[in-house]
Amino acid sequence: MNIFSNFFHKKSKKIEITKIFAPISGKIIEIEKVPDVVFSDKIVGDGIAINPVGNIILSPVDGIIGKIFDTNHAFSIKTYNNIELFIHFGIDTINFKGKGFTRIFDLEKTNVVKKGEIIIKLDLDFLKKSAKSIYTPIVISNIDKIKKIKKYKGNVIAGIDPILEIYK
Repeated sequence: MNIFSNFFHKKSKKIEITKIFAPISGKIIEIEKVPDVVFSDKIVGDGIAINPVGNIILSPVDGIIGKIFDTNHAFSIKTYNNIELFIHFGIDTINFKGKGFTRIFDLEKTNVVKKGEIIIKLDLDFLKKSAKSIYTPIVISNIDKIKKIKKYKGNVIAGIDPILEIYK
C-alpha cells in the first residue's frame, strides 16, 4: 500500500442482521391493521402484529427483559446488540388487570432470557371473547437506530419462525 491507498480504499461498514422470531403462534398481520393508533401509526415503533392461535408468549430473541407489566399483557426486551422490542398482547388488555394472563418468567431470579423461553401463558378463549382485539404487536421501539426492517408474512410457529430481520 502506498500513501494514496487510504484515499481510494473505502472502509465498508459492516451491516449487522438480527432475526426476531415469533413470540406467539399465529398469522402475521401488518402493523397498520392493528385497531389502535399507537401501533398502526407506529407511534411506539415499527414492526408487525400476530393474530394468535397459541396460548404462550415466548422470548423472540436472546436478551435482557426490561419490564414485564404488572398486568402481564406486555413486556420489553433488549437484544445484546441493543435492539429494543416491545411485545403487547391484544388491544386495551391492560384493562383486564391481569385476568387472562399468567406470568411464567421470574424477573426476581434473572432478567436474562433465551429465545424460546416462556414469558407469559394466556387464557386465549377468555381473551378472544373479552378483548377489543387479540392482535399482538411486536415492535422495535428504538427504530431510529435501525437501517432497514424485513417483515415476514404468513403463519408462524412461536420460537421457530422468523417474523422480522433487522439491519443495523
